[in-house]
Amino acid sequence: MLDNRLASPTALRMQLGARLRRMREESGLSRAEAGEVIRGSASKMSRLELGRHGFKIRDVLDLLTLYGVEDEDERNGFVQLVREARKPGWWQGYGDIVPSWFEQYLGLEQSAATIRAYEVQYVPGLLQTRDYARAVIGLEHHDAAYDGLERRLSLRMRRQEILHRATGATTLWAVIDEAALRRPIGGPGTMRGQIEHLIAVSEGMANVRLQVLPFAAGGHLALGGPITIVRFAEHDLDDVVYLEQLTGARYPEGQEAVRYQKIMDLLGIRAARPARTTAFLRDLLGEL
Repeated sequence: MLDNRLASPTALRMQLGARLRRMREESGLSRAEAGEVIRGSASKMSRLELGRHGFKIRDVLDLLTLYGVEDEDERNGFVQLVREARKPGWWQGYGDIVPSWFEQYLGLEQSAATIRAYEVQYVPGLLQTRDYARAVIGLEHHDAAYDGLERRLSLRMRRQEILHRATGATTLWAVIDEAALRRPIGGPGTMRGQIEHLIAVSEGMANVRLQVLPFAAGGHLALGGPITIVRFAEHDLDDVVYLEQLTGARYPEGQEAVRYQKIMDLLGIRAARPARTTAFLRDLLGEL
């Protein structure tokens, strides 16, 4: 039986795909050979096994037959997981403002055990105050109607609930470039409130590890943009590297993903330790 404790349809699809990938590999079959059975291509099988595309019950049953799975209880367990993965997540209620490339990430974020993030432009969305988030969203969507701005703000605030769950709260390890903290967003009052919030988080939330990467650290490989790595509690799910861009996102795989994980490790080493980060934030607050 598959573990269906994950709430996110995205993560459920990944869990299902990972299990079916292992079965295919154990059967000695290629993606192209498996794809023929479900009337698809090797690329379709790749998307299915990575959780990037939803499964049809018929396709899953055909694959299980191909892989020699005849036990009815096990087959029924797969069918139930397919049905669970089809259920909409709460964020799909924001479909009018959430682009498809970001919707998949939201599903990953909601089921994450740990999120490692590096930000150079803004404070990470999971740590933004309401006022700071409103100012950032206003910059990014300056031509949107008021209702659209407020819905985007509501979505961002709701995302933060994963850090405050009574059980199973996500662990966040965030490295914030000094540039993001010195960039005035929303005016002095907004920045003071944001820095005060980061100090409170760094001192009061055991599941949040916050580090500042100071200018003194010099140049580094991540200057090009933010990096996010999502890790799940389930051991059969690989870490997911997420690179958000202005109008889209990438999910590096293989050796490219490993490279980004190494970059994140280096950033954690070069950034100020959490205790020093809190002192840095207090000094910065005094300058505002």
